Amino acid sequence: MMNTKEFLRIADQFKLGELDTEKSHPLTVGLSDQTKLNLNDAIENFKKVDLHALDVLVNSFGSIEKLQQDIQKTIHDGGRVFLCGCGATGRLSLALETISYQVKKLEGRVISFMAGGDVALIRSIEKFEDYPEYGKRQLLELGFGEKDLLIAITEGGETPFVIGACETASKLSKYPPYFCYCNPDEVLLKKVERSKRVIENKKIKKLNLSHGPQALSGRTRLQCSTVLMAAVGTALFEEQNSIHSSLSHLKDFYQFQSLDFLQDFIIKESGIYQKNEYVNYCTETIFGIDLLTDTTERSPTFSLTPFENYDVEKDSPSKSYLMMASQKDSYSAWKSLLYREPRILEWEETKDRTGRERLLGFDFSRVGAKKRMIKLDAKSHNFTVSKVDHLITFTFDELQSFIDVKGLSLLNQHLIVKMILNMHSTLLMGRIDRYQSNIMVWVKASNNKLIDRAARYIDHLLKEKSINRSYEEIVEEIFKYKDGLAQDQSIVLKVVKELS
Repeated sequence: MMNTKEFLRIADQFKLGELDTEKSHPLTVGLSDQTKLNLNDAIENFKKVDLHALDVLVNSFGSIEKLQQDIQKTIHDGGRVFLCGCGATGRLSLALETISYQVKKLEGRVISFMAGGDVALIRSIEKFEDYPEYGKRQLLELGFGEKDLLIAITEGGETPFVIGACETASKLSKYPPYFCYCNPDEVLLKKVERSKRVIENKKIKKLNLSHGPQALSGRTRLQCSTVLMAAVGTALFEEQNSIHSSLSHLKDFYQFQSLDFLQDFIIKESGIYQKNEYVNYCTETIFGIDLLTDTTERSPTFSLTPFENYDVEKDSPSKSYLMMASQKDSYSAWKSLLYREPRILEWEETKDRTGRERLLGFDFSRVGAKKRMIKLDAKSHNFTVSKVDHLITFTFDELQSFIDVKGLSLLNQHLIVKMILNMHSTLLMGRIDRYQSNIMVWVKASNNKLIDRAARYIDHLLKEKSINRSYEEIVEEIFKYKDGLAQDQSIVLKVVKELS
């Protein structure tokens, strides 16, 4: 377990406040208040940030076409396409492999992995992303070889795990790996030595989709993971010469899609949480991965109680949970969710957090649903996302809304659902005070990057009170309290209180 002194020795490697992805977006300053006072404006401003990112995506079609060509060469040569990431980009990598089975294109030829294995879909494995050797190890254990192509995805362009996998692939395969990210090269080259090493490596190809700050500062689950998922997914699944038309179709569809129905959904779910009640996100196979990735990422972003593991008796129930009631048991639910056998890490040093037993304890099946009902001490509500023919239906108790996706590719349908869920979860968290303005003051300091992020937010809030503290003092306070906090406490607000 790292202590204050050990972190401060390496802190300069993780001071990322000057990266675009860590900055506050001018369009969403005051977002938390807006969610309570004028929810329609909050939705419109959030959508404008999405549309700007999609504009950048459409204008990058030439670079995405080059990625598509390299994918096609790899497949023609008998190779496989590997996708990797951490946290949000790990989840989007797994989502893309799942979609490959749904569209029945490249199924079995797309191999995805994330830091910590499939169980990290639920809870990121603490510190895992800080170690490049873990990225290398997971890549090698999956059998990556000289005919394979790695697409390494990192929103910020600086994640050590992803860099470790990417640099390893550059030495093993005849196909240079791709490094996909969302920050300007000039900032990364100046500020982050490990990123500089990758960007200047001629054996690694780069796909830069920089589009500015996120709607919620640092929450790269939002626009960053949308454009990265869209870029890589379109290169994987679209026909040759159709990249631009597919991306333009996605942007136009989203631009003209009314999201007015979200107001009632956001108000309802925020009210449920304020009454200390619960929500079950229900779906069948097709959108399971989209619901899971949005709901599980609420825990580290907003310090909500994470998904309960039914093999851990003391685990408190999370405010929301995924349910796939047609699945008979946990293993069946996982296999249905992923469209393949779960990938687990039975490493001696991590198997208590990454192994099969841990994974199956997160149970989305009808057995898990019964366990959750027993565990809950208050009323629960069902939020269902389903699809019949070309209609995607959102149902939340008595509320219901439809989106007609006729003519939209399956990949783009997933992206539309993802963006709607991202907006919904972000804005409802504003209504229950889980961020201030557009700053994630409830972020969990669970790895080196997030420790620095928490320190920057603490410094920002202290300066608003005309209090000046050194970076070292702030970090010392973070380490003093971070491991002793309850699941739903904010380390940022705790340290601000202690230092005020």
